[in-house]
Amino acid sequence: MSMLRSFVLVAAVAIVAGPVAHAQEPVKPGPEHDMLKKWEGTWDVTMKMEGTEAKGTSTFKMELGGLWLASALDIELFGTKFAGKGMDTYDAKKKKFVSIWCDSMSTSPMILEGTYDKETKKLTMSGDAPGPDGKIQKHKTVTEWKDENTATFAMYMGDGKDPMFTVTYKRKK
Repeated sequence: MSMLRSFVLVAAVAIVAGPVAHAQEPVKPGPEHDMLKKWEGTWDVTMKMEGTEAKGTSTFKMELGGLWLASALDIELFGTKFAGKGMDTYDAKKKKFVSIWCDSMSTSPMILEGTYDKETKKLTMSGDAPGPDGKIQKHKTVTEWKDENTATFAMYMGDGKDPMFTVTYKRKK
């Protein structure tokens, strides 16, 4: 008898919820997603940190119906291979860009959000994430488009006025 009750309950929920699920329009990429799409491709990366310079490669591709920019970074830092993965989008409800970053140096993701200034061509994002010591710190990133094939990225931690590191991206041709 309990099997019959479970079936009736599941069927009733499906009947009630079905029309509601179909009533919502699917989310479509907007102009902000077109801006993220400019990143698609393979890039040569030069990272400057603590007086050293490292070179690597980064790839970008729009995924999940054109709503998310997936990225992968491979570079050698201080004699160790470093890998990172990112997912970036524009949240139309918040009217902000959102970034999720995971890498081979941490088990905690970095989640940032921010805005793009069309005049300066800068995307500034901020959020809280673990620092090098594992303690939660404020993080700020500034990405600037120099031209269609060149961009720079700077990461600031805490209340630092100078970036912890900078990255220059050059599109591979």
